[in-house]
Amino acid sequence: MNYNKEMTSTMIARYCSAPNRETVAILARQFGKSEKSIIGKLSKEGVYQRAVYVTKTGEKPITKTELVEKLEDKYEIDLKGLEKSPKEVLKRLVEVLCVE
Repeated sequence: MNYNKEMTSTMIARYCSAPNRETVAILARQFGKSEKSIIGKLSKEGVYQRAVYVTKTGEKPITKTELVEKLEDKYEIDLKGLEKSPKEVLKRLVEVLCVE
């Protein structure tokens, strides 16, 4: 058995109070386990939260295909091939044309 009940409850409590990679590193040192092992156990217990990727501007990333799909849905037209346009142009089109 890799983790007993006491270790598991300690890990969950500590991680839930500060859910970040630094806490994972501390727990790994405390219990003499690898960070991957700690993450695996926290995931199995349903408490691990993956870091959310954001762009340099702090936005949630969106693909060019998703931008084109927004335009297609709004105007009910086929715009296949438009996803090859520069992303900033597509973002601007969605901004201007998809205002509700």
